[in-house]
Amino acid sequence: MRNSTLSSGVFPTMKSQGAAKNEANNAAQAAAAKNYASESVAETASVSASSVQLDLSKVKIEPLFEDMVDFDTFSKSDFRVVKVEACEAVPKSKKLLKFTLNDGSDRKRTILSGIHEYYEPEELVGKTCVAITNLPPRKMMGIDSEGMLISAVYEYDGQEGLNLLMLDDGIPAGAKLY
Repeated sequence: MRNSTLSSGVFPTMKSQGAAKNEANNAAQAAAAKNYASESVAETASVSASSVQLDLSKVKIEPLFEDMVDFDTFSKSDFRVVKVEACEAVPKSKKLLKFTLNDGSDRKRTILSGIHEYYEPEELVGKTCVAITNLPPRKMMGIDSEGMLISAVYEYDGQEGLNLLMLDDGIPAGAKLY
């Protein structure tokens, strides 16, 4: 399983342009995290991600935004429960996964997410996640991405970690989050 609590890499987030990390540093962090993950897979294989305890003294999170968003602007974001019907690696990309999602409507939604360093596609099929569904389509590797999956990103012991937000499978596709 590659969704250990310690992983490294770059995940496209809504950071300011000045928040980009040094590419060489990211490559070194990715190599270190993959080595750590492969060494500790046997130790954590029987432990679910929700039961793994992090040493909070080693966790670093981004500071909260100081800029306030008015409620009317926030309320325009459409957060929906989505079910992963299919997931595959995007050819010629090391980071992107292509998701086919049930968003509760009559059509399938495609979202691309740069989380392949953290998850294998087959382990995400059938999962229940959260997506912002009213973002304008964005072309990535020639494919339109129709929203954004929500993940938690943090730094743990100097390495970047990411957990895709997954919900109880009993919540129906299309349920709106408030």
